[in-house]
Amino acid sequence: MSDPVIAIAHYRVKPGCEDDFKDILRRHTATLRSLELITERPVEMFVGSEKGVEGPLFVEIFEWTSADGSRLAHTHPQISQIWERMGGLCEARGGRPMFEFPTVRPLHLN
Repeated sequence: MSDPVIAIAHYRVKPGCEDDFKDILRRHTATLRSLELITERPVEMFVGSEKGVEGPLFVEIFEWTSADGSRLAHTHPQISQIWERMGGLCEARGGRPMFEFPTVRPLHLN
């Protein structure tokens, strides 16, 4: 069995759009889960800021059901619609893109 693939999504939300973004994050999680693209592992969400950069940074951490989860999400119209809406609420800033989606795997130190 392979290790799970964890996504750590960074969203640079436009100031004043925080409440709208929270609503779309709720829909994002529910849709990913209903399409069985993410596991039942609780999705973690955080809001904060980046050093030296103005504006809210939202972070969403979830687990794909497979290594192909991200690719499959990109092909689904419901997810594309949500991501398009997210794009309208985010901005590039501080030399960084509006979104970043690093993925990680558990590190087992024995």
